[in-house]
Amino acid sequence: MNTEASHSNDPPAFHSDDIPPSSPEKAAFHIVPAPWEASVSYGGGTIGGPAAILHASTQLESYLDGGIPGDSGIYTAPFVSCDSNPEVTLERVRKPIAHALDLGKIPLLLGGEHAVTLGPILEINSRDHDFGVVQFDAHADLRDSYQGNRYSHACIMKRIFDLGIPIFQIGVRSLSAGEAAFREESNIPHIDADKIAKDGFPETLLPADFPPNLYITFDVDGLDPSLVPCTGTPEPGGLSWYQAIEGLEKAMVGRTVIGADVVELAPNPSQHASDFVTAKLVYKMMDLILKSQRDSIQ
Repeated sequence: MNTEASHSNDPPAFHSDDIPPSSPEKAAFHIVPAPWEASVSYGGGTIGGPAAILHASTQLESYLDGGIPGDSGIYTAPFVSCDSNPEVTLERVRKPIAHALDLGKIPLLLGGEHAVTLGPILEINSRDHDFGVVQFDAHADLRDSYQGNRYSHACIMKRIFDLGIPIFQIGVRSLSAGEAAFREESNIPHIDADKIAKDGFPETLLPADFPPNLYITFDVDGLDPSLVPCTGTPEPGGLSWYQAIEGLEKAMVGRTVIGADVVELAPNPSQHASDFVTAKLVYKMMDLILKSQRDSIQ
């Protein structure tokens, strides 16, 4: 692992110190860095999240839990320019996602604030996939508007709901009274952090009628802040590392992951553990997706 590479100004390709970058055509995963930060409402810094994840990824071991997920090939796309209005930025985010999907690859978006998730969702939805969104998050993100902004990070799941896409929420522990009422009235399935802490995950996690294809959006504040303190709105009582992994594993059972993202890291140079944990989460998601694919073939 090359510490010099990890601290260079230009972000490296994901895990490129140990795993040679693949071409877009040969890579199973397309990493898409999208440093969108426009609506953060407490701590800022998510604009630096994608670069921090890429730098930290050079410190990961390629071997992980019995194999080398990177052997399936990882391509890191150029950074998406996120300096315009939401509509233009979302169209820019969609382009590398479309490229990955056109090649039959799995896009894995690195945010940026959670609003960036709408880019891949719009692209996948335009292709008539029968898919649902599994959300790992401390917050419900079901407000119709927040601080006058319908594209706020606090509204991302409402925008997805408005598209008619099924949602399953994992690890929520902070929501407004209005969001709680909306979630109940709309019958949005969920397993909140307190339920997980008390009873663990059920044997079968997703409802039987949940779509066969999954998009996974993972806000790192879904993890306990003892693991990732560097996020804009940390909430106590979050998921442990192994709870998060179990939730991911159980969500994937019998289903196909067609895309994913990891968002809301707000790096602090003096607390690099958050960057490393997030980078490892990205790599572990690759591992779990590959294992899920193998299981579905057997």
